[in-house]
Amino acid sequence: MAITTEDIFRIADELDANGQSPTLAAVRKQLGGGSFTTISEAMAEWKARKSAKECPALREPAPQAVTDRLGELGTEIWSLALGLANGRLATEREALEITRVELEASKAEAADLADQVSAELEALQGKVAALETAEQVARDEAEGLRGKLTALAERAATAEARAVEIERRADDLNAELARVNQQNSDLVKALAESAAGKKD
Repeated sequence: MAITTEDIFRIADELDANGQSPTLAAVRKQLGGGSFTTISEAMAEWKARKSAKECPALREPAPQAVTDRLGELGTEIWSLALGLANGRLATEREALEITRVELEASKAEAADLADQVSAELEALQGKVAALETAEQVARDEAEGLRGKLTALAERAATAEARAVEIERRADDLNAELARVNQQNSDLVKALAESAAGKKD
């Protein structure tokens, strides 16, 4: 439920009646929450009303002597009041101009800072993009190297299998060569024996 001005006035009145200072924090605590802005605006009105009650305006008509005197001094007082008002207005205008110049300077400084931050952000974004590109290149290279390594591993396995096959065939050929040599040796021996028998 939204907090109303009447709710804030009621809490402030209760706190004031109990001898407690109706601060913004105290009122907000009693309300159980609420916007400080809303409470602050309502409390400003509450304080103004309280001051008006404590200092009621006089309603009696001025005595004739005062009325006469005011009639005589009215023009002079009005001139003095205008002079004071114009002097104050001039002072406030000067102060306002100073404030405006300061605000313009602050605005320019803030704009320069914003431009600087934007430039730094763009530079950082460029560095991030470059790093991301370098990372992607490195990943691609690593993937390529992994592919080459896999291919080399397959070729090594194939070469090892061929080496085993070649070694087996070499063993078979050595055995066949030994058998042929034995046959040749036996044949030479038989021929030698045959030749010796014919001589006898």
